[in-house]
Amino acid sequence: MADENETPQVDAPAEVPAEAAPAAEAAPAAETGRPEGDRPQGRGPRGPRGGRGRGGNDRGGGRGRRDDRRGGRGGDDDGGEELIEKLVHINRVSKTVKGGKRFGFAALVVVGDGKGRAGFGHGKAREVPEAISKATAAAKKAMIRVPLRDGRTLHHDGLGHFGAGRVTVRTAPAGTGIIAGGPMRAIFESLGVADVVTKSVGTSNPYNMIRATFEALKEQTSPRSVAQRRGKKVADLLGRGGASATEAEAQAEAITE
Repeated sequence: MADENETPQVDAPAEVPAEAAPAAEAAPAAETGRPEGDRPQGRGPRGPRGGRGRGGNDRGGGRGRRDDRRGGRGGDDDGGEELIEKLVHINRVSKTVKGGKRFGFAALVVVGDGKGRAGFGHGKAREVPEAISKATAAAKKAMIRVPLRDGRTLHHDGLGHFGAGRVTVRTAPAGTGIIAGGPMRAIFESLGVADVVTKSVGTSNPYNMIRATFEALKEQTSPRSVAQRRGKKVADLLGRGGASATEAEAQAEAITE
């Protein structure tokens, strides 16, 4: 008969084998009633401060997708066409601040498609490439359409005035070329005009010359648009200049905007 004062001996618990460890870790998931496959993704393990680490499906990938979409929209601004870009003038500007002078650059750019559309823009920045990019973006937004005769020259003469600048543009026969200098030549080359005679008086400022030239180009009209506005035929308008009916009809067929 065992002594009542004797302490009963209890066997030590057996060590849990390594294979049973994953089952023990999976027990909390089973208690929640949600399988491991249904756990919300995008959240990594908790960090040392209680936060969650960033995984592969976190915000970094989202920013990359947004940048791709933004780049796609930027490519649609030109409509898929190649534009002719010409740098007309670049000037260094300065701004006096408390610590001294702060220098920058101002660029004047003319943009056209060579098929009757052109525009100009100017931009300022601390660096030359950034100023040119700003001016080019402004020129693309301000493009206008000018009707051309036979796709090479203007339909009629025109006058433009801006500030102290006065500009005269005249139509020319085939083979004349672009009789223009400085900023005006860049406009007609980007516009697609092959024959034109111009004259600028009053100023040599490229900004005023560009604006005066575009004022003259905005007044250009074609016989077809005038005939539609007046409710007549193009041959009737051309026949009033002394040309025969046959010549007027031939010229009316050749006119394209």
